[in-house]
Amino acid sequence: MRIMFGRKARLLSCLELVTSIGLVSAEVWPAWRGPRGDGTSLETNPPVNWTSESNEVWKTELPGSGHASPIVLSDRIFAVTALLESQDRALLCLERKTGKILWQRTVVHSPLERKHSLNSYASSTPATDGEQVYVAFLDRQEMVVAAYDLDGNKAWLARPGPFASMHGFCSSPILFKDKVIVNGDHDGESYLAALARVDGTILWKTPRQNHTRSYYAPLIRELAGRMQMVLSGDKCVASYDPNNGKLQWIIDGPTEQFVASPVHSARTGLIYITGGYPDHHILAVKPDGRGDVTQSHIVWRTTRGAAYVPSPIIEGDYLLIVSDSGVAHCFEATTGKLLWQERLGEHHASLVSANGLVYFLNDEGVTHVVKPGPEFQLVARNALDEKCFASPAISGQQIFIRGDKHLFCIGSK
Repeated sequence: MRIMFGRKARLLSCLELVTSIGLVSAEVWPAWRGPRGDGTSLETNPPVNWTSESNEVWKTELPGSGHASPIVLSDRIFAVTALLESQDRALLCLERKTGKILWQRTVVHSPLERKHSLNSYASSTPATDGEQVYVAFLDRQEMVVAAYDLDGNKAWLARPGPFASMHGFCSSPILFKDKVIVNGDHDGESYLAALARVDGTILWKTPRQNHTRSYYAPLIRELAGRMQMVLSGDKCVASYDPNNGKLQWIIDGPTEQFVASPVHSARTGLIYITGGYPDHHILAVKPDGRGDVTQSHIVWRTTRGAAYVPSPIIEGDYLLIVSDSGVAHCFEATTGKLLWQERLGEHHASLVSANGLVYFLNDEGVTHVVKPGPEFQLVARNALDEKCFASPAISGQQIFIRGDKHLFCIGSK
């Protein structure tokens, strides 16, 4: 199942797109972790080899800084940034063909919040339904969610609730039907909230029990005959109905704080969770439970190779993951058997895949392209001369990488 959008965007995300710049069969990348929310792309000819001197279509210096991923819609790219001197948090629109910044809009102007040294003031990846772009920032002690049309006109701005954390803010909006869903797990009265895409009205708001900060984005799928929004955070792993916010099942723990998003394997039928702090776990979970399934629905678990920040990926029969310290692991998705591990450099970007290859982008801007299998198989090692913390986006024969200062378009012109 794809992320649910409006009529116009459903056509963009579900049909192959022929863009005005000649990219045939280009799949859009409309939100955190792409069109399916799991880091996978259906592109069959993505870039595999590049350097700062070769296969670089363009390189654009972005104002400010941020760790949010870019999103791609037809001939436009959207990104968010924080301008530290002016204390503005802004939405940017770039022309895909050239990388030219078409417009910039200030969403929030407020004092910079306290944050972890590895976080940024613009970490929440925006989302688009093809008609509007949705962003989330922190305004002092309140979450702000706003919608802009494709020309940069503000449609609405809403404040779904408070948010307090010594590590700063991140809540990437997720789209489902007529809703914008945001994660409000924080060190206070935590909540999940769904806002109306048309005007920002709160459609449902579900309180969370443990009042603990987490930074995941939920995964929405039809599982076990019902729509489920699966997430890890607030000292638990849980499933909610995205239509109304009602709890469907829950697993206590296995740790306190989570950043990485879940993934699902259609082959195994399992949900995979990695986290977190202070304990590190990987769980494979059956999603057909009801109520408390702590003792009944965990198929396998391991503490080896778990990631706190980078989200994992499912590619074929394999679960691939990289720890924050930079050790990549490949597991047999069905059993949890560890097949190999390899050191690839410190990582905070999440994994993406296309055409059977998995892309590991480390903090130094080096992308290792790996073919999953029983043994480690390195296909390419590509270096950019810039640190990178944001997760890449793939569309057409191009991959978009956000560095500390620049947005890079890699691949075919």
